[in-house]
Amino acid sequence: MTRILACVDGSVYAESVADHAAWAAKGLGAEIEFLQVLGRKDSAPRDLSGRVGADGRTALLERLATLDEERFRLLQQSARLGLDALRARAEAAGAGPVSAALRTGDLLEEIAAREAAADLVVIGKRGEAADFAKLHLGSNLERMIRASHLPVLIAARAFRPIQRAVVAFDGRSGSMKALDAVSRSPLSRGVAFEVVTAGAETEETRRLLESALTLLRAGGLEATGRIAPGEPVKVIGAAVEETGAGMLVMGAYGHSRLRTLVVGSVTAELIRTCRVPALVHR
Repeated sequence: MTRILACVDGSVYAESVADHAAWAAKGLGAEIEFLQVLGRKDSAPRDLSGRVGADGRTALLERLATLDEERFRLLQQSARLGLDALRARAEAAGAGPVSAALRTGDLLEEIAAREAAADLVVIGKRGEAADFAKLHLGSNLERMIRASHLPVLIAARAFRPIQRAVVAFDGRSGSMKALDAVSRSPLSRGVAFEVVTAGAETEETRRLLESALTLLRAGGLEATGRIAPGEPVKVIGAAVEETGAGMLVMGAYGHSRLRTLVVGSVTAELIRTCRVPALVHR
């Protein structure tokens, strides 16, 4: 059976992740596993021995260690209650079966351990510690997209029905993989697609766009396209707004790692600035 791995934390995106996962599960006939990972630092007691001195304050250190243990137990209890609520929310939306797992460790390691049994990862755009004023992406998001071999559905702040989608297309392998997956996915049924290429219109870009439209139409999908001059982030972002798209589809990180470190990638910028969910294919 198809399996969706929905990664959550205590952020405001958790319910949206549940709603997006439920939408995908119903379309794919999939089961959902909600996964929350508490960081190792949450479970580790603080080392305060250097601050309290060596003058017999053992009782204080023991009390602090006890408080750390109690704090972690409360974190676990809160996380379990949150997972139960998300599971009930997904089931109420018509998804099933739904399970949940709470782990301690590293999120990427937990995802890697589950990838072989999963078909799609769903995660919120920003995590519990995100700086919303700076449009900061979740601390694990970019690392996860780069590391994962699965398509990743990045949930927007709130779910809305997806009837139109924009496909960011540059003719490279990532966007071709995204198109191929979209053309075959049950999630695409009933969705109208606008394929957008940013740059100058040439014989080559027109040929690539026509081949992209042919692929989608061969899958029985409604598809139109455009080539627009300008920077990819601005062109694609404008297309999302103009079409009223409910989702953005794209390949991941076409630029080199070095270029990303210097100027940022189109993938990351689009995830940051677009207010719709993004389906990213490696």
